[in-house]
Amino acid sequence: MASPTAAIIVVGNEILSGKVADSNSAFAARELRAAGVSLERITVIPDDIGVIADTVRDYQPRFDVIFTSGGVGPTHDDVTIAGVARGLDVPVVLDPTLLEAIRQFGGEMTAPRRKMAEVPEGAEALIVGKLNFPIVRIRNLYILPGIPEIFREKLSALKAQLTTEPFFLSTVYLQVAESSVAPQLNNTLSAFPQLLLGSYPKFGDGDYRVRVTFESKDAGYVERAVQHLVAQLSASIIVRIE
Repeated sequence: MASPTAAIIVVGNEILSGKVADSNSAFAARELRAAGVSLERITVIPDDIGVIADTVRDYQPRFDVIFTSGGVGPTHDDVTIAGVARGLDVPVVLDPTLLEAIRQFGGEMTAPRRKMAEVPEGAEALIVGKLNFPIVRIRNLYILPGIPEIFREKLSALKAQLTTEPFFLSTVYLQVAESSVAPQLNNTLSAFPQLLLGSYPKFGDGDYRVRVTFESKDAGYVERAVQHLVAQLSASIIVRIE
């Protein structure tokens, strides 16, 4: 079974300038993998309506699900909603569910606060689990905030809806230089072409020098691939198999 595909569009000049480190992409990659979703793109772009629009226009038909991160607050540089709307060729409108959610927090309904209730026309404000504020979705695109704590909370709330058949993972740790096992890795991939095979060298002190990962949605396929590689190697270089 083919995995659903995903992309993440990280919006923020602060990420591109190095003032803030992007932790949302790493979190999303782990969560989506655990849900059986194949993350195929992570793109970081500036707070620019035209660039956001171009990226959304390009990605929306290419991936099963897309997440944006950042640019949904009340200030001048929060332009993700406008960019998404332009990319989908729809106007920006006020969403009554979001307006009510903002009113629930109390305080005067100022222009900056009303801005946080703006959505691309046709979007839904989803009430998921125990979230304090709805998640905005339009078509196959989820518009999430960039604040890591809130991004993680919202993506975690969506995980049940996104979950499909899981990936199965097995790892072989080797005490040998990566170059010396390259032929055996190539042979294994030739024998198991649908395998997601990764090889990651480790330098410095440690009990292994190469970590080889095997992934597939077929547990038996993973097991057979591991056995295929192990059969080509000397037992003395295999540290452990997990």
